[in-house]
Amino acid sequence: MIDHIGIKVADFERAKAFYDKALAPLGARLLMMVPVEYTGGVKVGGYGRERPVYWLHEGEGESEPKHVAFTANSRAEVDAFHEAALAAGARDNGAPGLRPHYHPDYYGAFVFDPDGNNVEAVCHRPD
Repeated sequence: MIDHIGIKVADFERAKAFYDKALAPLGARLLMMVPVEYTGGVKVGGYGRERPVYWLHEGEGESEPKHVAFTANSRAEVDAFHEAALAAGARDNGAPGLRPHYHPDYYGAFVFDPDGNNVEAVCHRPD
């Protein structure tokens, strides 16, 4: 149902460095930077696998941290996301594991990104 989403980040380069590392295990990467002549001079970049779906907008950080969950193709990808995110400077918000209170095969991991957003990788498949 959602086509794409964007969040504001206080320090674009710091956020970019974090997401470059954290999303790599999920097969996602920075796919596009919007030319600054179209953004009023701020940095705007989109991450995805085949097309940009997760956008970072340079500017004052969000007043309320957001929650974003990225789809993983396997539990191993969830584990790798969590490890890469922590290595990139994230704070842990929930180690990889089953969350059966959502459904029996819900396997997720949670971290706080540099702006305090709750970022998750989740696999819904039995492994």
